[in-house]
Amino acid sequence: MLVLLDQGIPLPVGRHLQHHTVRTTSQQGWATLGNGELLTAAEAEGFDIFVTTDKNLRYQQNLSGRRIAIIVVMDAQWPRLEPHVGRVVAAIDRAAPGSFSEVEIPTR
Repeated sequence: MLVLLDQGIPLPVGRHLQHHTVRTTSQQGWATLGNGELLTAAEAEGFDIFVTTDKNLRYQQNLSGRRIAIIVVMDAQWPRLEPHVGRVVAAIDRAAPGSFSEVEIPTR
């Protein structure tokens, strides 16, 4: 799977996705794109999954008809996320085209 990590996702997450091809929005030159433009560009480039911290994405964008799976990580502070990064990996591994999911990260 081709996975796009948004700016708020800690870079170490990518190390846990060895069986996927991972790129960041910065690597793609898309750091300044708005959400709609970003999703359209990602789909056009063949990305399968977009991982973000934007909790409002589903309310700000019409996601119906999108081919890209969207995963929202609800807490991306690396010290809290690191022990639970397996939850993010599992969500990526089970993502289906056009799906939307949120990954809760326990606070303790």
